[in-house]
Amino acid sequence: QLQVVESGGGLVQPGGSLRLSCTAPGFTLDIYAVGWFRQAPGKEREEVSCISRSGSTNIADSVKGRFTISRDNTKNTVYLQMNSLKPEDTGVYYCATGDTRLFRSCSGTPLNPIWGQGTQVTVSS
Repeated sequence: QLQVVESGGGLVQPGGSLRLSCTAPGFTLDIYAVGWFRQAPGKEREEVSCISRSGSTNIADSVKGRFTISRDNTKNTVYLQMNSLKPEDTGVYYCATGDTRLFRSCSGTPLNPIWGQGTQVTVSS
């Protein structure tokens, strides 16, 4: 069964940093688009950032300049580096891989969406 697994969430103070990781046991991510979504309590899930097979990226305006997505194909991992975190960044962060049916601006090999279980990020003093 194809799956993606997130790690790296936790509790951090405002202004702090976290790095989330997404890996895929059993298949390689490098030919697919991969992205991060988040869902805050009482809000809809939103796309945060994605990275195409080509390496091009897209990032939401709300996190632009603070978050960076990258991929290390040698480690079969996609990262979301989050700096200058704010309380409004709090939520469950999900990694997903798929194609243009899932991502606004990222592309790769066609694939039905695969979602991770999510990792909690809490920004609080």
